[in-house]
Amino acid sequence: MKVVLFCGGMGTRLREHSDTIPKPLVNIGSRPIIWHLMRYYAHYGHKDFILCLGFRGEMIRDYFLNYNECMSNDFTLSGNGRQIELHSSDIHDWRITFVDTGVHSNIGQRLMKVRKHLEGERAFLANYADGLSDVPINRVIAEFEDKRAVATFVGVNGWHSFHTVDATPEGVATRIDGRSTRELLINGGYFVLRQDIFNYIDHGDELVEQPFQRLIQKRLLTVYRHSGFWRAMDTFKDKITFDRMEAQDDCPWMVWKKPLGAQQCYR
Repeated sequence: MKVVLFCGGMGTRLREHSDTIPKPLVNIGSRPIIWHLMRYYAHYGHKDFILCLGFRGEMIRDYFLNYNECMSNDFTLSGNGRQIELHSSDIHDWRITFVDTGVHSNIGQRLMKVRKHLEGERAFLANYADGLSDVPINRVIAEFEDKRAVATFVGVNGWHSFHTVDATPEGVATRIDGRSTRELLINGGYFVLRQDIFNYIDHGDELVEQPFQRLIQKRLLTVYRHSGFWRAMDTFKDKITFDRMEAQDDCPWMVWKKPLGAQQCYR
């Protein structure tokens, strides 16, 4: 299956980095988050990528055009520096299509702009470019194919931990509680979409808002509940958390490093 990745946003909540580079190029360890996401899909055999570029998309193009596997993989140098033997390889069998989908386009419009690159695909994968997970994507695909749905996405556990407040219509507070947290099921991305999705997107639509609402009305939208690891790089705090996990070699999203069939559960 082809994989569409939405890489065009401005990442305004990650200004410490996204003022100078696009969010997908913010590093976790020695590689950008978009590499981690693509490596995840490649592990499951999905190696044909379409990158929907926008804000500073030229930097993403440049990263892959000048990608040097020696800078992030172990290798042996011999023959007076003339021979390089890589001990592992990353992207040699990837196919990557780069598409300028506009700086200010929303997700729905970015998807519409790459439609021609999806011709002939009965279904395809899509995702944001800033969230990592250990969700078994081929299991998601298998469950989706057994249903008549047009779209599915991964639902993950989120937590609402702000102070919750009750108040009268006059604005008098009657309760404030900072301890009670409420578990929520949130959209974690990792979409599987049929070609029919394009019939539900009108000009200017945001993918998860109007088109998904139309699918809900026809009972054509499903969710795959995942209780394992999922985290998005939304803020600088998230960036630091990812860096600490990588430094401690605690990286659940690196499914390519796990023994076959291993699956851990994170809450």
